[in-house]
Amino acid sequence: MSGGFDAGAYGAAVEAIFSEAGRGERLMPLVAEAGSIPPPPALEHARAEVLFPAARAPQAALAGLLLYFDRSDEAHAIAQDLETPEGSFWHGILHRREPDASNAAYWFRRTGQHPVYPALAQKAREVLQRIPEAQFVCEGSWDPFAFIDYCESVREGAASRSQHAAMEIQRAEWQLLFDFCARAVR
Repeated sequence: MSGGFDAGAYGAAVEAIFSEAGRGERLMPLVAEAGSIPPPPALEHARAEVLFPAARAPQAALAGLLLYFDRSDEAHAIAQDLETPEGSFWHGILHRREPDASNAAYWFRRTGQHPVYPALAQKAREVLQRIPEAQFVCEGSWDPFAFIDYCESVREGAASRSQHAAMEIQRAEWQLLFDFCARAVR
């Protein structure tokens, strides 16, 4: 799964922010860990309209960027003020990682059928082909509620291939949604 994210596709400032933090490829833990990854100084006072001037959803892109660096409180403040499917999607991810499954489900219901879901379902199937012991089923369309349940079921205990699969799927989810929000609209 990794290797397909192009941190340079969003401009030099965003690429610089990613340069010291896995270039958008890091596997985020299933539970957010504040301080787990040091945010670059450029993120401290970042403004959406500066970082993402031509993006489809600049504020949503900033929420995703903050989420990548486990700046959950700041990402949450932005996402909850966005009355868009993208704001609800980021909000759902944030609550899934708290973990607060019922609140995550609420926000995913508000998201509706998002345009990234077909690609996310395909990426999840690719992960599951490589890690068949993961025991997550992704047939047909993406089901964010099944993924919430899966994350809940594999989160506890020793590191496992199932947890790794969930983190790979979560990374694909983050990358696809970030790209949808941050890419310049033509």
